[in-house]
Amino acid sequence: MITKNQIKYINSLQQKKFRIEHQSFVVEGAKSVLELLKSDFEIELLFVTDDFFEENQTLLQSQTLAFEIIKSGDIEKVGSFSSNNAALAVVKTKKNTELLISENEFALILDDVRDPGNLGTIIRIADWYGITKIICSNSTVDFYNPKVINSTMGSFTRIGLYYTDIEQFIKKQTTNIYGTLLSGENIHRTNFSKSGFIVIGNEANGISEEIEKLITHKITIPRFGGAESLNAGIATAVVLDNVFRQT
Repeated sequence: MITKNQIKYINSLQQKKFRIEHQSFVVEGAKSVLELLKSDFEIELLFVTDDFFEENQTLLQSQTLAFEIIKSGDIEKVGSFSSNNAALAVVKTKKNTELLISENEFALILDDVRDPGNLGTIIRIADWYGITKIICSNSTVDFYNPKVINSTMGSFTRIGLYYTDIEQFIKKQTTNIYGTLLSGENIHRTNFSKSGFIVIGNEANGISEEIEKLITHKITIPRFGGAESLNAGIATAVVLDNVFRQT
């Protein structure tokens, strides 16, 4: 049974200020918790239902952590899922550590991406294409936001995020900086290098003027219809598909 204090604590982690204070966040649902159990994240609390335990008994018992089997109705009292008949975990956040790329590696830079669903989708897309590092502006939505974590479908366990002043970060780089801009080169004709950073801009305003000045290769996704813009997640997928099509 989840105690009243635990319910209060878990519910408080829906807010960024309490996630920062406790250095913890919430992971919900079967898929995400299973991915979590295979990762190097430190689990603080773990609640599972009978069904989840029966289906994953071997994995759970191989872990050196305590967990409690409770009713699904009790799990639904906490977290953000309206229906959760599987599992919920409270997990320790990781240190905000600088991320650099190797000689044959691409990474993403996010310039003020504000929507939690977009960030979660970008993380999931990055995971699909083997991108493991994302550099985020300080104004980009919090990685540990429940909506971000939920929309990654477990991919958050394989992607590292680093929040920093991206203008200063880019100025220190010696590799190619690609940026999606309306005035850029047709991405279908772009010859990508073997490594570099790809900048994805804000949902409404695109890449900021300060960051645009630092981009070494301006690229654009050609438009054939009447839509004004592309969703940030979709744009990320199109760019990465063109990058890795050449590898």
